[in-house]
Amino acid sequence: MHRITVIGGGLAGLTAAVTAAEAGAKVTVFEAHHTLGGRARTAEGPYRTNDGPHALYNGGPHWTWLKQRNLIGPLAPIPPLEAARLRLRHQGGLRRTPPFAMLKLLRPGLQQAPVDVDFMTWATGIAGEEAARAAASYSAVAVFHHDPGALSAAFVQERLRRATKLPPEAHYPRGGWANVIDRMAARAWNLGVRMETLSRVDTLDALPATGGPVVVATSLDAARRLLGDDSLTWTSGRTTLVDLAVRTRRGDAFAVCDLDSPGWLERFTAQDRSLAPAGEQLIQCQLPIAPHETKADGVARAEELLDLAFEGWRGRVTWRREAVANGRTGAVDLPGTSWRDRPAIDRGDGVYLAGDQVAAPGVLSEVSFNSALAAVSLALGRRATGPLDLKHA
Repeated sequence: MHRITVIGGGLAGLTAAVTAAEAGAKVTVFEAHHTLGGRARTAEGPYRTNDGPHALYNGGPHWTWLKQRNLIGPLAPIPPLEAARLRLRHQGGLRRTPPFAMLKLLRPGLQQAPVDVDFMTWATGIAGEEAARAAASYSAVAVFHHDPGALSAAFVQERLRRATKLPPEAHYPRGGWANVIDRMAARAWNLGVRMETLSRVDTLDALPATGGPVVVATSLDAARRLLGDDSLTWTSGRTTLVDLAVRTRRGDAFAVCDLDSPGWLERFTAQDRSLAPAGEQLIQCQLPIAPHETKADGVARAEELLDLAFEGWRGRVTWRREAVANGRTGAVDLPGTSWRDRPAIDRGDGVYLAGDQVAAPGVLSEVSFNSALAAVSLALGRRATGPLDLKHA
């Protein structure tokens, strides 16, 4: 029987553990935190926040994988009246529709954007500078970078298409992502996976001498320290997170996307009232900030959006929290690079990487999922199936 050790109990780690156990491997998971989930944790208590605005896209293979195993669970659909309250800030004001020229970048027959040109240059040639800037800012909901226009055109185009698709790909597990994590953990447990929480691994030498492969399913920063490999770096985003609860008022926006500067906020109780106490609404904001900007800069921009879309919100606040997320929004690809250029999954000597900043395709959490499947396939000495070309992984 194969023995596989997984370091990290987030989405990538649990995907790897379940996949390996289903293949007959004996799996042990080491998680440093007292609970599983990583960035997919949902806060306990009356305000069930995620680590920034979260949604589960149904356009990738992870949706099918989760659904086949009955791991998604009940979803919280957005009521049509609430969906109609999506607002876009453009030229300082709120509007219901994007600039008309921006639609040129969304038409189905549009050519595939190049990898080696930045999105702003490519999009400006098709739709003009104003529409290109608006499209780049809109893509921030799936990029979380302060300057999406400077990223690879192919990278941004894929995320823009996914984020604007109709019907929407984004879905919301009822009760927050923690419920999905709980179901994944239960499946792993039922398959015989041993899960050790409060078990931080600082060096591979500290692991039990099982002789089996190791899947490192942590952040890239943590993997770099653990493996002592300075090459494990890739560009990510830096964001200000503002979470707040306000007393309910009719007419509040469902979500606001900033087309003037990348930023997004969403009222999650619009679709799932269980996320906050009765009579209160839970809003989560995520504002990308540049390296020279501070948390306060992001908070100020969040408050500008709140002023536009949530009348009298300052007098209705019942709870508030602010934070900065650095490198926790997944990989972004600069011009001339793609997912194949990110740190390889196979690190040699029986060590494999899984996570959202490694060499795997997909949008947002799909990268973690795809890399976990590839890591287990390689660890078991099998040819992987699915979207990965393992010659480049």
